[in-house]
Amino acid sequence: MTLVAGVDSSTQSCKVVIRDLDTGAVVRTGRAPHPDGTEVDPEAWWIALRSAVADAGGLDDVAAVSVGGQQHGMVVLDDGGRVIRPALLWNDTRSARAALDLIDEVGAEAFAQRTGSVPVASFTLTKLRWLSDAEPENAALVAAVALPHDWLTWRLRGFGPQNPLLDELVTDRSDASGTSYFNAVTNTYDRELLARALRRDIENSGLVLPTVLEPAEHRRVEVASPEFPKGLVVGAGAGDNAAAALGLDARAGDAVVSIGTSGTVFAVTDTPTHDESGTVAGFADAAGGFLPLIATLNAARILDSTAALLGVDHTEFARLALSAEPGAEGLVLLPYFEGERTPNLPDATGSLLGLTLASATRPNLARAAIEGLLCGLADGLDAVLAHGVVARRLLLIGGAAQNPAVGAIAALVFELPVVVPEPAEYVAAGAARQAAWALTGTRPDWPVELSAEPVADYRPIIRSQYRTAASTV
Repeated sequence: MTLVAGVDSSTQSCKVVIRDLDTGAVVRTGRAPHPDGTEVDPEAWWIALRSAVADAGGLDDVAAVSVGGQQHGMVVLDDGGRVIRPALLWNDTRSARAALDLIDEVGAEAFAQRTGSVPVASFTLTKLRWLSDAEPENAALVAAVALPHDWLTWRLRGFGPQNPLLDELVTDRSDASGTSYFNAVTNTYDRELLARALRRDIENSGLVLPTVLEPAEHRRVEVASPEFPKGLVVGAGAGDNAAAALGLDARAGDAVVSIGTSGTVFAVTDTPTHDESGTVAGFADAAGGFLPLIATLNAARILDSTAALLGVDHTEFARLALSAEPGAEGLVLLPYFEGERTPNLPDATGSLLGLTLASATRPNLARAAIEGLLCGLADGLDAVLAHGVVARRLLLIGGAAQNPAVGAIAALVFELPVVVPEPAEYVAAGAARQAAWALTGTRPDWPVELSAEPVADYRPIIRSQYRTAASTV
């Protein structure tokens, strides 16, 4: 049996999934935690990766590995391969002002055309501008800029301060497309934008950016370590959302809605998008195409909070919601509990509208919470589709997707057929699929098991009520 491994180095933890090359069956897994915070010493990721590999039984019998990782994080290295300062993660917002400054300087339309997206505080470019302004002494030391999965791939191949070959840094299109200094149409870095962010001449300074590999390209472990044997095939890696799409084996025509702590909506397409409004991020996927994406701040915690308010667990919460009629007798929950990113309403709060003597029931409140959550994500999908993206099927993933009421009500909210895949570590699964692709040169056709396929029963009244309520904010 030939084995391949996929890594998910996420914000919270590192997961390793080892799969059979021929069938895709999961053979064993491992996990290790990451520290909390919005800035982290990358060494903590390296320690967690090694621990997760050990927890998974090691890689001595594994033929290839690939790393999926949280997007956007800024890892800056000096000319000795040393990390200059703790990495700023995607959820570190101190560069919000820098994002606005860069948009003022370059223009939103120009950013969308040159990089596919309009930068926000999440993106690497804005963090580099913040570094230049807030820590100029550190910015002056920058010899290479990497993303979390780039740096981990480099380390596991045997590089680092003890072997500081910066030119061995590699990445892939999906993660590079989240930097705001990469053009996923031409597959080239926009070094002028990078120079603008760092406020310096990077052409003559020899600043190193990771080589962008194609989906099936690979490198190898060059210097053995106890966890990573020399010669092990190492795939290009991917950003987390692109890796999840690959783990789901999503193809052109598939849209994915992920309901976790935050909500994410993306679609796989062969056509790039350029949204100057900044609503849709025009990312690349991990298979040679594109992955237009929107994100919401409010997702599964809406259901957690409402269930707690009703004093029930999630099983009873689902029963209550399904006992109410579609539309909850006019009760609408606008779920902006923590402000919102899509739509851009950072100071908004949640609102409950349509309260009457008839609608003020526990089942209606449970149903309104689920309908409000899904309507917000459906609006995000509409924003993606407005750019000419074609979607024929919707895959519903994330912890909340396993609640039976969520899947059933999604079939009434979305106009697409909805399927709910079995719960799995899809980022790590996608990284393992990429490792197999790198090993064999062929994208594996592993099956994705479904846990539910609710009957399509679109009810326009739900979206109509939600739009009316949202227009009052």
